[in-house]
Amino acid sequence: MEHTRIKELLKSEEFGRHVIVKGWVKTFRNNQFVAINDGSSLNNIQAVVDFENTDEALLKRVTTGAAVRVSGVLVESLGKGQHVEIKVDELTILGDSDPEKFPLQPKKHSLEFLREIAHLRFRTGTFNAVFKVRNALAFAVHQFFNERDFVYMHTPIITGSDAEGAGEMFKVTTLDFDNIPRDEEGQIDFKEDFFGKATNLTVSGQLEGELAAMALGNIYTFGPTFRAENSNTTRHLAEFWMIEPEMAFYELEDNMDLAEELLKYVIRYALDHCADEIEFLKSRLLEEEKSKPQNERAELNLVDKLNFVLENNFERVTYTDAIEILKRSKPNQKKQFKYLIDEWGADLQSEHERYLVEKHFKKPVILIDYPREIKSFYMKQNEPDTQGRHTVRAMDILFPGIGEMVGGSQREENLDKLLARMEEVGIPSDEIDWFLDTRRFGTAPHSGFGLGFERLVLFVTGMTNIRDVIPFPRTPNNAEF
Repeated sequence: MEHTRIKELLKSEEFGRHVIVKGWVKTFRNNQFVAINDGSSLNNIQAVVDFENTDEALLKRVTTGAAVRVSGVLVESLGKGQHVEIKVDELTILGDSDPEKFPLQPKKHSLEFLREIAHLRFRTGTFNAVFKVRNALAFAVHQFFNERDFVYMHTPIITGSDAEGAGEMFKVTTLDFDNIPRDEEGQIDFKEDFFGKATNLTVSGQLEGELAAMALGNIYTFGPTFRAENSNTTRHLAEFWMIEPEMAFYELEDNMDLAEELLKYVIRYALDHCADEIEFLKSRLLEEEKSKPQNERAELNLVDKLNFVLENNFERVTYTDAIEILKRSKPNQKKQFKYLIDEWGADLQSEHERYLVEKHFKKPVILIDYPREIKSFYMKQNEPDTQGRHTVRAMDILFPGIGEMVGGSQREENLDKLLARMEEVGIPSDEIDWFLDTRRFGTAPHSGFGLGFERLVLFVTGMTNIRDVIPFPRTPNNAEF
């Protein structure tokens, strides 16, 4: 490769050597100072042009966004805030950028505006940092599981099952909408469809993951999942990535330990390997918070918040105890919660989760032993409590500013109990008979969890809208690119 990446040059001490840089123009000042970025670093390198001996027509083409090739000598910079610069021998325009039409000018743009031009937002410092952190977190996830001898399993994106029993799925079909085949009862005849049955985009790789775990021991999936919820919030996407480990012979305590260990590992990896990016995002966040009233500003800056998670053991609390805390809380008693907590059995909302984490315990919380009625059919049932209430061995990990980060459980390994629960919630056993074989042949205690990757990226970057931590967000009425 004839050119050197800017990240390497910015650290170089080899002054006087000839270098070639290729990148995009960020700014061009005084007809001689070109700030160039090639994506390898948040920082630009300055190239100094001898404008008196450079064709004027060429200089007019050095505009923000233009792609250039610069050849010259690396010299020590006398300018403030930069260590090196390039004294240009030759400048070539590789791709012009019309300054009248290019929407990213050298000024601050709002995140809302950048969402409208999401195909260009990678070129900003903020999104350079966000997607470098996302990349590091993804790598760290794989490294974590690889170090612990987990098998990476690719589960199907197109599936005939609904793992959650939620029904909010995107259907997959090749049927002709202008000529839909119907059976004798007037229902759509999916036997005519590509797969010969109704199929959808997966909401989770869990059920297939369990099949592998009951033979290989410890496995994980990491891939896209889809929910057709009409949720226009800052925390929901229709397409998002999930990390889903499944472990044979793990009980709830083991499951919690692994999830906490994973979260701390990947956050530590990001802090160690994306220090510049996280520092940039910390400064961005502090600047943004200046416009907020003092009482609405975060108590900790981004780096301190991440270290706070690393330095504290997660608080482990039963759902029953959490309900009592919430019932007695000031926001509940003063009717400040949107959803008031009156009795045991309530499905906790984000406002309740965040109260427990941010106000009461002031650290990440693992809630366990939820009411059976508000959780999925596959979760292991506890013995009824002294008041005859039925709970399951579920766990949710709650994070400050986010709410639920992880949802998991010990799985119900008892076939009879599982079948009875499926009947209660209306899931036909014949549709997932293959899944029930894991309980028929060599059933064993096993556990797993799902970690929403974008929520993790949201937390580590300090961004406040989930649409800003995935390259091409899929949300209601939005499927651009």
